[in-house]
Amino acid sequence: MTPHRPAAAVRRPGSLPCLLLAAALLGAALPAPAAAQNRSPAQPRAVTPRGPLDADERNHIDVFKRVSPSVVNITSLALQRDLFSPNVSQVPNGTGTGFVWDEAGHIVTNFHVIQEASAARVTLADQSSYRAELVGAFPDRDLAVLRIDAKAKLTPIPMGSSRDLQVGQKVYAIGNPFGLDQTMTTGIVSALNREIESVTRRSIRGVIQTDAAINPGNSGGPLLDSAGRLIGVNTAIYSPSGGSSGIGFAIPVDEVNRVVPRLIRDGRIVRPTLGIAAGTQQLTTALKLPKGVALLRVSPGGPAQRAGLQAFARARDGGIESGDVITAVNGEPVADFDDLLNELERFQGGDTVTLSVWRAGRTRQVSVRLATGES
Repeated sequence: MTPHRPAAAVRRPGSLPCLLLAAALLGAALPAPAAAQNRSPAQPRAVTPRGPLDADERNHIDVFKRVSPSVVNITSLALQRDLFSPNVSQVPNGTGTGFVWDEAGHIVTNFHVIQEASAARVTLADQSSYRAELVGAFPDRDLAVLRIDAKAKLTPIPMGSSRDLQVGQKVYAIGNPFGLDQTMTTGIVSALNREIESVTRRSIRGVIQTDAAINPGNSGGPLLDSAGRLIGVNTAIYSPSGGSSGIGFAIPVDEVNRVVPRLIRDGRIVRPTLGIAAGTQQLTTALKLPKGVALLRVSPGGPAQRAGLQAFARARDGGIESGDVITAVNGEPVADFDDLLNELERFQGGDTVTLSVWRAGRTRQVSVRLATGES
C-alpha cells in the first residue's frame, strides 16, 4: 500500500509566475483577466482643487520673491599647476553664498568662503556671472566684502536690526547649500548672545542661534526676519556629521552694519589703541585681581600713560607694586583682553572713552583719547 503524502506547496510549471516568465521570454502578450477586459482605458486621477494659501505660505513666497534677487552664489578659485608643464590655471576651490550690499556692486560674505582663494566669481540670481575683486576683510568677525562690475541693476538686501530680536521669532535663510542655488529654509531664533570662534581664534560674541537648516554652501548668506529684512549673516553650524543638525549660527546684522562700511572705506578694520600690554590670566589669578585686563606695560607717551594709568611692576624688595586693571569700557564690563579688543573695535582713533580702572581695592573712572592702531 502506498503511503499517503500531504500535498506539497509547489507551483507547477503551469502556475502564473511560470507563465509570466515564459511570456516575458517569448515576447508574447498575456491575455487580460476577464474582469479587466471590460474596463475602460486607464485615466489620470482627477485633481482636487487647492484651497487658498494660508498666511504663512503667502509670507514665505513673498519674502523669497523679494529677497532672492539680492542673494548670490560665490565660487572661490585657486591656482593649480599642470603636472606635466609649467602652466598654471584657476580651478574652482569651493562655493558659498553672499548678498548684495549696495548698488555700487559690493557683495558681503564670510571671510572663510574666500580665505584661500586666488580669485572669486559671483553669480547673480539671473545666472549672470562676474569676476569679483576683494575690497576688504575682517577675519576676526569672519566677514569679507567683494565688488563686482555688474551690467544689470543690482538689488540691495533690505536692512534690519538685531538688537531687538527675541527668541522664538520666525526667520528665513536663503543660500546655496551643497551647490544647490537659491534654496530657502525656515526656522526660529533659537537663542541669542551665543559665542563662537572665528578663523583667527578670536571670539565672536552676540551671535544668533537658529534652527533654520544651514548646510555647507550656506556660509555668507542672509538670515532674514519675517519681513524679509537682514538680521544676520549665516556663518557656522554645530554638527558632528557636517550636515544641518538644527543648530546654526549667524553674525548679528548690527555688527555687520558696523564692520562693512569701514571695510568699504578703508579695506580693513584699523583698531584704536590704548598703548598697553596686557597680563595673562595666570597673573590675574595669582594676584587675586578682579576680572579685567591687568596692565603689564604702559607705552611711553601713549594714551594710557597720558591718562595716568600704571602697570604692575616688580618692587625693589621683590614684591609686586600694584598697577591698574581695566574692568569696563564706557560701562561695558571686560573680563579679559579679548573683551577689551571687542569693545575698542567699536571706536576709532581720536575717540574718547571712559575706562573703569581698579587699583589696590579702589575703582575710578578715567577718560582716555584713543590713538590709531593697526588692524
